Formats: sequence, structure tokens, C-alpha cells
Amino acid sequence: MASHGKRVLKAREGIDRAKLYPLDEAVKMIKDRARAKFDETIEIAMNLGVDPRHADQMVRGVVSLPNGTGRTVRVAVFARGAKADEARAAGADVVGAEDLVERVNSGNIDFDRCIATPDLMPLVGRLGKVLGPRGMMPNPKVGTVTMDVTAAVKASKGGAVEFRVEKAGIVHAGVGKASFPADKLVENIRAFADAVQKAKPQGAKGQFINRIAISSTMGPGVKIEPASVMTGSSTAAH
Repeated sequence: MASHGKRVLKAREGIDRAKLYPLDEAVKMIKDRARAKFDETIEIAMNLGVDPRHADQMVRGVVSLPNGTGRTVRVAVFARGAKADEARAAGADVVGAEDLVERVNSGNIDFDRCIATPDLMPLVGRLGKVLGPRGMMPNPKVGTVTMDVTAAVKASKGGAVEFRVEKAGIVHAGVGKASFPADKLVENIRAFADAVQKAKPQGAKGQFINRIAISSTMGPGVKIEPASVMTGSSTAAH
């Protein structure tokens, strides 16, 4: 059985691992325990009542967090001509066409998010084996295949977070930094959970959101009462 260091054990003090905490209380507990020498990322994990092996139970989407992610996102745009100029003007870090495809194929991936204009997708499609496993392949469903590159670049830079359910039915993402005020983290978490709820697929039956937990990069996880996260009429059993 793995033994844990004093820092980990101390961080776990006061957390009942079987208890579901209200969101506000959980955020405070996580912030209090984020004591690394860097600004830890606050992460959310949601266990969903879906089997993503079935196409009609796939959950994916994108959400713009109201208070951003707290991290600098490097954006690459596959575009030519006027659209390439538009991407640069919007703040894209890397812009190109065939040259960018070659660069990515050679393993030079110094960006976090990819956007492409529709006309370049036959070219970008060749990068599926490289970008796919990293979750970076442009996709019209999450707004990264578009002619409106200005809006896409600004969304990526401003706190847009993509999500996609994994094989075990779990969706997870970074929703801010430990240095964020608690109320800003709460807003981001609610916005993310609401976007996941709205992405509920047709094939999902019964309870959709089973469990929610948050943690910091180096800290313990805290389980949350789903009803305290969902806003409006959306509830865990919806």
C-alpha cells in the first residue's frame, strides 16, 4: 500500500472522503489546501451516466468560463490569405497552412489549441494521428472549424474550455487557479457544469450527472453535492 508524505496527509485533514459538500464550502476547502509554490490549477471531474462507446451517448462541447482559466493559451490557426491576416490581428500565436502542417508533423507543437478555416480541413485532416490523441483536432462542434477566426481566437484566449467524455464516463477540466477569489471559482464551476448538462446526449437515460469532485493540482479531492452546483432548473437527476 502506498504511503503518503506529511504534506499530503496534512492536506487531507478535515476532509471526509465519504461526504458530499456544498459547492461554496468545497471551494474554500480546496483553496485553503492549495499550498504549492506555484499557482495551482483548480480542476473539476464529473462522472456521467453515459457509455461513450455508443455514438448517441457521446458528450462534448465548449464553454467560455466567465472568469477565464488563469492560464496563457497559445493558439494556432490553419488559414491562408486574408483569414491568416485576420488570425494574426486577433492574437493567434502561430498561423500557417502547408508550412504549419509540416511543422506539426515534425513534432513541433508549441501551442495549446488549434483553429482551422473549413477550406483547410482536408489539409489539417492529415494531422489526425498527431493532434487527435492530444484532443487538439479542430472540430466544428466546438467552434474550432470556422470562418470567424477572430471570435474563435478571442474565445480560446479568453477562457474557452473544451470538454469530451472519456471511456469511463468522466469529463474533467481546469476551471481556474487557486489564486482566484472563491466566488469567481464558484461561477466558473457552475458555468462548466451547466455546459455539460446542456450537452446531455439523446441516448443518455436515467440520472445524467452522478458525481462531481474538485481538486487542486497538488491537493486532495473534495466531493460535491451535485444540486449545489447546478443552476436554474438543471438538477443532478434531470
